[in-house]
Amino acid sequence: MDLFTFNDMTKINRTELGDEVPLELFRAIRLIGMYQGLPMEGKTTTLTVGRKIGRSIPADTVEQFLDMFKALKIGAMTLLEQTDSYMLFRVDDCFCSGLPVKGKKVCDLEGAILEGALKRILSNNNLSVYESKCNINGDDYCEYTVRKYNNIDD
Repeated sequence: MDLFTFNDMTKINRTELGDEVPLELFRAIRLIGMYQGLPMEGKTTTLTVGRKIGRSIPADTVEQFLDMFKALKIGAMTLLEQTDSYMLFRVDDCFCSGLPVKGKKVCDLEGAILEGALKRILSNNNLSVYESKCNINGDDYCEYTVRKYNNIDD
């Protein structure tokens, strides 16, 4: 079987129901199906899937990625800080906005999407993304800290 591309995902032919699915369904898949239904709260799956999605998003710059992240209604992501070895991203209107506070961080898929995209855009496989804030943890927004390490050849 040929692999799917991001461009394949844009080919929609649903004449009655259109091109969107409810946020409730996405939340149910993520938080009930994956988070509660898979070992390790689904982290292995969400990290693998998110990184793959991030690498496939058609964006050549961080700014294009941020625009695509918002256009896909994943959230409104903003780059707050950046140095040679560090980046800080804030996400407003994340999929988890409005859910009850549970004292946990659950937006690992979104962080993995960011990681996959940044690794491709920045041509640096030596970076890590950490979810530092989450609405469900009681924070006012979701936030990701990115650490960039020197490539081995540097």
